[in-house]
Amino acid sequence: MTQPARPRRSALYLPASNAKALAKARGLGADVVILDLEDAVAPEHKLEARQMAVAAVREGGFGRRELVVRANALSTPWGADDLAVLAEAGPDAVLVPKFDGPADVRAYDAALAKAPAKTRLWVMIETCAVLPCLHQVAACAADSRLAGFVLGTNDLAKEMRAQLRPGRVPFQPVLTMAVAAARAHGLAVLDGVCNEFRDAAVFTAEAEQGLLFGFDGKTLIHPDQIDPCNAVFSPSAAELDWAGKVVAAFDLPENVGKGVIKLDGKMVELLHLEQARRLLDIAALIAA
Repeated sequence: MTQPARPRRSALYLPASNAKALAKARGLGADVVILDLEDAVAPEHKLEARQMAVAAVREGGFGRRELVVRANALSTPWGADDLAVLAEAGPDAVLVPKFDGPADVRAYDAALAKAPAKTRLWVMIETCAVLPCLHQVAACAADSRLAGFVLGTNDLAKEMRAQLRPGRVPFQPVLTMAVAAARAHGLAVLDGVCNEFRDAAVFTAEAEQGLLFGFDGKTLIHPDQIDPCNAVFSPSAAELDWAGKVVAAFDLPENVGKGVIKLDGKMVELLHLEQARRLLDIAALIAA
């Protein structure tokens, strides 16, 4: 089933071991805050980072922001304990890395069995092994906590021995496959990070590419990327104007029950009505 509309334009990674970053996150404009226990934390700081992430979840104060914690993989010395304490803490979602297929989804889902119902499971798409079975992985959403895909293009580039350059040509099939699998099973799907956080033009171009491919938003590595990312993934004034016209047209008495109507010289179907309502819902949530 498709998840309820919720803005996920920008998802900022923050090292959970950085107390100043955690405090600052509560006032940033990101729709999603991802407290990282994995790549951003050195082995000697893993336990401290876990404790700080749990404390941040319990303390709250993130407002409407979605609070996600990226755990270490179950195959690491820290993964099982990460999942156990996060299940008790109950963030909005737990993001898990380095998985290869449906069996791994089941293992992570079992590890979160005692978590509150609201705590969802998000998975990183960052290994070559998972690419051929993206639809089978996404189908696990029907009877598990699975609710989101997050692209891990840096790790994927490493495994593929491919180069991450503007345009991301080697990864375009992966972007399409990930979005298609997510949409087929009602998952949220976020694009990977852009490493060029100092070059606004490069970042904006990559964010616009993600929008073109159908992503809900993009993961970020620096607060300076939040505003341009939100701008790209927010509905434009023209889009909202058209969506309002579509909804109003279908609400007219003469159009009730119709599957297709004519509006401003164009044929508009019920699928366009569904898209228009979702766009307006997202815009209302952004405004709030």
